[in-house]
Amino acid sequence: MSEPSYPERAAMVRRAAVRLCLLLGWAPLHEVPLPNGRRADILALRPDGGFVCIEVKSGPRDFLTDTKWAEYRAFADALYFAVDHDFPTDLLPREVGLIVAVGFEADLLREAEPHPLASARRLSLLRQFAGLAAGRLVALEDPAGVAAVRSALRAE
Repeated sequence: MSEPSYPERAAMVRRAAVRLCLLLGWAPLHEVPLPNGRRADILALRPDGGFVCIEVKSGPRDFLTDTKWAEYRAFADALYFAVDHDFPTDLLPREVGLIVAVGFEADLLREAEPHPLASARRLSLLRQFAGLAAGRLVALEDPAGVAAVRSALRAE
């Protein structure tokens, strides 16, 4: 069996991290646009109303060439990296949480240092998160209806 490509590896890590989120009672969303123009790989809402941002890394090169992860802190109460079991975890900063995936499962190996959001930012992010989640659910249930509405809005 051949080694998975970096995109395949990232997809497997993301899938395992999302399953872990569900086991922890967190509500995860993929590819969440943030107000600073960045896009969180996974943004999860915890039962306590806090937000967790999970940055998925497909390998060391992905981590070493992508330094924008620090910009996600402003939009989450806790920041985690999700990597596969072969990733050299000593590369990762200690203050960031660590999720390690093996196949379809993942373990939370290190908690993130908390950095609570201001309440106004949390409320704004919560509204955005809810709107995004609801929009994605509607698109799954009625893709033709969503396409028709989008088309009508563009025509105006």
